[in-house]
Amino acid sequence: MNDFFKALEVQRWDDHRYYHHSRINQSLHLVSAISFVIAYVLLFVDPVAAALTGWLVSMTSRQCGHFFFEPKGYDHVNMATHEHKEEIKVGYNLRRKVVLMALWAAVPLLLWLQPTLFGLVTAPSGLEGYVRQVGAAWLLLGAGGLLSRTLHLFLIADIRTGLVWMTKILTDPFHDIVLYHRAPLFLMRGELIDQGGASRMHGPQ
Repeated sequence: MNDFFKALEVQRWDDHRYYHHSRINQSLHLVSAISFVIAYVLLFVDPVAAALTGWLVSMTSRQCGHFFFEPKGYDHVNMATHEHKEEIKVGYNLRRKVVLMALWAAVPLLLWLQPTLFGLVTAPSGLEGYVRQVGAAWLLLGAGGLLSRTLHLFLIADIRTGLVWMTKILTDPFHDIVLYHRAPLFLMRGELIDQGGASRMHGPQ
């Protein structure tokens, strides 16, 4: 178990130091994390509402931070190119995220054009039924995205790496709240980039 938690710490540290330099990105991750925690609670009450919250608020805010605000030039703090970071990314790098978000955007269109999914499901009744059908499909997409990458890591790395990554993803909202709760304050002070944050913070020992 010590090795498991050490590997989890390393994955979390790499994710922070490589992909969270922007204070805007950090602040959006805080919004995402809080809404994900709300979605976790909703899972026990209304899973479809949880999926709608997770995708429409949590995932969009999180990925907007990565796509539009995170620097993609040479990382002088970590002495790494953006291409190198993309290559060694354990989970979803930007290329994989493009595919995932494209599938997410395609779901409402597909269900609008094919309400029964070619006879696989019952056509929804009214707008509310359509929205809930989209939410249910997004719930399956989220679970599928998590499990497929975990299984992929089983094959290209090892079982522990996959399980560590899955644990990281599921616990990221709680970790991000702790890590980025002060990001909006820094942003209001005019600090757009975490100046040397990776060098100031203590990484895995």
